[in-house]
Amino acid sequence: MNRMAEFSSQLMKSMTPVTRQEVLGLYRKIFQIAKKWQSASGQIEETIKEKEYIKNEARTLFRKNKNVTDPKLIKQCIEECEARIEIGLHYNIPYPRPIHLPPMGLAHKQGRTLRHQEKLRKISKPIYLKSHDEVS
Repeated sequence: MNRMAEFSSQLMKSMTPVTRQEVLGLYRKIFQIAKKWQSASGQIEETIKEKEYIKNEARTLFRKNKNVTDPKLIKQCIEECEARIEIGLHYNIPYPRPIHLPPMGLAHKQGRTLRHQEKLRKISKPIYLKSHDEVS
């Protein structure tokens, strides 16, 4: 059984037909992007490296989320995927764009604990980075 068929059979068990088609469409779109990808530097080695990164990242994240059944979580994963595709194409960088928040940069004027800072950082993280720290 090839990878796409295996992935597709897992999706059938947990999604509505419309959602399933949307997810499979995104999966195909990512591999089409990887096939046509050209690095910003134009170097062949860099292009090959970035193409492999795109494919491996897609496989890893889609496999990680293949058993997700909660419709809200599925929608969040779809939105993250779409955001990462758009940002990658816009900036011609396949890697997630980092967020730049200095340590304790979200502190209130009154002292807060480190746990509260971590919670604020997690809340402020853009959707396109939600799964990046979990996998990378």
